[in-house]
Amino acid sequence: MAKLLRKSNARSRSSESLHYQGQPRLGDAKITVFDYDADNCIEKVVTDVEACFPFRNKPTVTWVNVDGLHQTDILERLSQGYLLHHLVLEDILNINQRPKAEDFGEYIFFAAKMMEYNEESGEITEEQVSIILGDNFVITFQEEKVGDVFGDIRQRLRAGKGRIRKMKADYLAYAMLDAIVDNYFVILEKLGERIESIEELLVDKPDRQTLQAINRVKRSLIFLRKSVWPLREVARTVTQTESPLIRQESLAYFRDIHDHIIQAVDTIEAFRDTVSGMLDIYLSSLSHRLNEVMKVLTIIATIFMPLTFIAGIYGMNFNTHASAWNMPELNWPLGYPLALVLMLSIVTGMVVYFKKKNWF
Repeated sequence: MAKLLRKSNARSRSSESLHYQGQPRLGDAKITVFDYDADNCIEKVVTDVEACFPFRNKPTVTWVNVDGLHQTDILERLSQGYLLHHLVLEDILNINQRPKAEDFGEYIFFAAKMMEYNEESGEITEEQVSIILGDNFVITFQEEKVGDVFGDIRQRLRAGKGRIRKMKADYLAYAMLDAIVDNYFVILEKLGERIESIEELLVDKPDRQTLQAINRVKRSLIFLRKSVWPLREVARTVTQTESPLIRQESLAYFRDIHDHIIQAVDTIEAFRDTVSGMLDIYLSSLSHRLNEVMKVLTIIATIFMPLTFIAGIYGMNFNTHASAWNMPELNWPLGYPLALVLMLSIVTGMVVYFKKKNWF
């Protein structure tokens, strides 16, 4: 299997213009900069891209986050300051990019999917996050701020909690990927609760809405799997890389991400099996209900067969006294009540017989 993390060959810089492939957006992109070391942390919002360039050669760790990809000129100017390849910019602007990692020597490019679950509609929305890891900097690109999972990282940088400010840029990249993967488990937990609620409906009284709910969960799992499955290979190959940008002490953390991704994939597969079983149960339930209805109709038809026979015989109204084929009891005063009693006796006897046979 070809590795997702690979060394880039010598590529000529394309002169083609960049195009954002997402939905058109209004407003300006937002650029936030975190520059920190073990003792200090500076956070600021910059309006000029060139204000990020002085951090390029500082010994501190710098995180440049860009919210909004529709302003492609910002990416072009950042690429000039941080020497980013034109093909990397194209991958960033291609929001349908498959999760991957690519080693360009002086930096490593990651593409992952950040997701958000809407509990009301049961739908999952995704946003591509592009991460560029350099020796002392990390640059992230997001389509918008909705569903951002990096809030805890920002708080840890501001407060100096944990080891994040004591570590290098590779640990910051790990923390971002870890936050994205951890959010998958939040979504899986909500999907698990949704599956449990559907199972209860499936047992009580399945209907067309239950089937629609099962199909929505199934689509969500397929959608989630498309983003999580490739990330497993990305994490595995990152742990095997010999790039100096990922230090030996950080490899254990990336291996932990790999383990979490495998766990997420296993959970998704288990949920898919459960949903498939729920579909089988739903179809079996419909078949059982149909059989019950057919059984009741068959019993009713069976009960009415002898009654119809008797009513048909005495409904012919032949009254030929001169004929030898005179219908008996036709002129008997008690003939009508006797026929009704006979019909009731037949119905009662058949019902008792069906009960003994456990037919209903």
